[in-house]
Amino acid sequence: MGEALEGRRARRTATLASLAAELGVSRTTVSNAYNRPDQLSPALRRRVLDTARRLGYPGPDPVARSLRTRKAGAVGLLLTEALSYAFRDPVAVQFLEGLALACEDNGSGLLLVPVSPEADDPGAVARAGVDGFVVYSMPDDDDNFHAVLERPVPVVVCDQPTAVPDVDRVGIDDHAAMVDMARHLVGLGHRHVGVLCMRLSTDRNDGFASIERQERARYEVQRRRLTGLREGFAEAGVDWSAVPVVERYDHSESAGASAAEQLLARHPDVTALVCTSDILALGALRHARQAGLVVPDDLTVTGFDGVPAAERAELTTVRQPTLDKGRAAGELLLDRGDRQRSRTLLLPTELLARATSGVARAT
Repeated sequence: MGEALEGRRARRTATLASLAAELGVSRTTVSNAYNRPDQLSPALRRRVLDTARRLGYPGPDPVARSLRTRKAGAVGLLLTEALSYAFRDPVAVQFLEGLALACEDNGSGLLLVPVSPEADDPGAVARAGVDGFVVYSMPDDDDNFHAVLERPVPVVVCDQPTAVPDVDRVGIDDHAAMVDMARHLVGLGHRHVGVLCMRLSTDRNDGFASIERQERARYEVQRRRLTGLREGFAEAGVDWSAVPVVERYDHSESAGASAAEQLLARHPDVTALVCTSDILALGALRHARQAGLVVPDDLTVTGFDGVPAAERAELTTVRQPTLDKGRAAGELLLDRGDRQRSRTLLLPTELLARATSGVARAT
């Protein structure tokens, strides 16, 4: 194995110039074999590549090429979570697939740039070699987001923040979707409701969220969903100050189960748990089963997102086109061209009334 390694190192002394000399062609011809294959006949390109493999020439230096063309050939996806979140959370996975499809169609790469919610060093953003950024659901006034805006590259925001001039955005109408959910539950007779919500701000809070905390939430999507519920239930005379809201910093089924347990222990008269994500709702369903509650006879549970597991659980939810959202974000970024005016693209949602919502029990 050592001899093979030494042989490989010896063969890698070939350069573009020495390869051109070996073939008796210009250096431009060799470069075109890798970067502009349409400029060569198939036979000549095959001869160049075969000879390059024989001599151990690895191809043009991508770093040097990016310096020359001022193009990195990649899109940066800025996440406000650990890297594993992109492959673990079903909504993030669907979004990532859509974005990857757009990059694939364009011949671009995709670079994940994860940053912790507590991170105050935007160095990862400054070091990222990308031609533009897709910002995935960042909190308001995030330092990493401001570092993105300082880069002279195009930016597309997915979901939040929204009040950013000269930046393209893809999202949904979270407020209107939750107004519809509230009206659906009101129509079933629910007046004693509780809410389980995702992280509202970057400081950890695993407990009840006051109205003040809800109103100053740094995560705009959660703020809009709560405001939509508040408005929808207010139409039926429900006093929002009497509606318990439990927040979870981590986004997992376990977090949803513990949040449901915490809320119902203090408010056993609640007839419906409205969750701002399917993941939290699936956890709430798990707790309901463990507590001996029958859904929806004893307790209605609803979610938001429309992930595959929600369909299997027959969860009443709001379905959003997450994969289409990712693809649209990529296309807005990669097809921007010389367009100067920013665009906002709102995709439709759909309320899916399934088996986990029913008529409110008597309280």
